[in-house]
Order: sequence, then C-alpha cells, then structure tokens
Amino acid sequence: MMGTSDAADASAARPGDEAGALVTYELRGAVAWIALNRPSKRNAINDRLLDALGAAIARAAGEARAVVLHGNGPCFSAGLDLAEHRARSAEEVFHHSRGWHATFAAVRRGRIPVVAALHGATVGGGLELAAACHLRVADSTAFFALPEGQRGIYVGGGASVHVARLLGASRMADMMLTGRVLDADAAERGGLANYVVPAGEAPAKAGELAERMAGMAPLTVLGVLHALPRIQDMSEEDGLFVESLVAALAQTGPEAAARLADFVEKRGAKVAGPGA
Repeated sequence: MMGTSDAADASAARPGDEAGALVTYELRGAVAWIALNRPSKRNAINDRLLDALGAAIARAAGEARAVVLHGNGPCFSAGLDLAEHRARSAEEVFHHSRGWHATFAAVRRGRIPVVAALHGATVGGGLELAAACHLRVADSTAFFALPEGQRGIYVGGGASVHVARLLGASRMADMMLTGRVLDADAAERGGLANYVVPAGEAPAKAGELAERMAGMAPLTVLGVLHALPRIQDMSEEDGLFVESLVAALAQTGPEAAARLADFVEKRGAKVAGPGA
C-alpha cells in the first residue's frame, strides 16, 4: 500500500477548535497513524472529535491492518472538554455516555488492533480511550488519572469496565476516591501500560509493535481481538470450548499452513529471549 495523509475530519473549525482537522490520518504501509489534533486544548475530547475519531477508525478498518493512536501537542488527552460541558438531564447524560461507548467500541471491537502511544496527560476520557485500545505504550512523561470523582461526576466513557479490568476495581476506586495520579512506571506495574519507554519514544515503539501485528495471520488476529475478551466473561468450560473453536478456525487457515511449514523447514524465526 502507498502511504496517504489527509484529514479524517475536514469540517470547518469552530470556536475553541484547532484551525485544522480535529483528528489527522496517515497511512504508512499497512499501519494507519491516527492523531488527536487539538493541541492547544490538550486534546480535550468533545463530540466533534469523537465523530472524527470514529470516521478515522472506520477508514483504517478498510485499508490498514493495524493502527497507532496518539496525540499531537503536549499530551495524549486531558479528557472530557469541560469548557463545552453544559447542563443535561439524566436521560441526556445517559445517551451522551452511550455515544462515547459506541465510538470506543469501534476501537476495541474493530477488525484490526490499535496501539496507543501515550505521553503527558492521559486523564479522564483520555484514559478511557487509551483503555479501549488493545495495547498501550507510555513514555516516561505519561501520567494517568480519573479526576471525575473529585469533580462530583462519574466516569462515562467505559472506565468502569475497561480501566477496572486492567487495573482492578480497587485501584480504580483509589484513583476516583482520592484523586491519585499514576506515573508511567506505576501504570505498568498495575497492568495499565504494556510498555514504558523514554520520553518521546512512545510513537516509535508503538509503530514497531503495529508493524509486527500488521504481519499476523488475520484469523489469529480475529481470535485475539474478538474471542479472547469474550472468553474472560465465560465460565471455564464455555471458555475452553470457544478456545477450541477458534483454534480449529485459525489452524486450518491457509496462512497457518504456510507459516508452520516455514518453521518446520527452519525458515521461520525461533523464539528468542527478551534481550536477544
């Protein structure tokens, strides 16, 4: 594939938005690079940015095999754009939250893996978006918080499920009840970050991982993205049954046969230690 670059949201900017697109999109080979692009607003998430992100993810599903999601400017995302917050009825808040869930579900339940490259503030809705990705690479400047509890509100972008499953409900409760902020190393220890790298190196590491994923057999990717999360919610016997079905599907595919033959004929790479 040839690389292309353009705006995922070409609509005219409104007051409070950047002069260009709220989300940018670039195709580099088989990897789509998607960036939140409100740097002067610390990539605060509003409804228009959510719409643009959804459009970019949909585009990537049609022409890429992996995604790197990152933020332009000083941070990944400082969360919900409180400057655009307005009074809503309980019913309106409910549907607004469900809109966030739908966009983040497109990330989490899409056809291709998404790697988040994180730096600076990864807070509130920004943390919820990062948690919806399949892997998270944090540089040493990244920090993580859920300040909703200190602001008299509750999370609404999926943290109760996705952040709690990564960190555990007790750690998430600590963050909401006390305002605790995690640095990158604490996030890795807690299971929120998969990798921690020096400042400025998250995009490069995320790109390396995405390139590796882009070369995986599609049926294996399908199993990891769609079967594995569902198995966690099943009983032991149901989970093992689904595992066997996915194994049968993946191992009888044409790519599996070719790759296993390469390994048997010593053409495939062997597993090496972490430092190799």
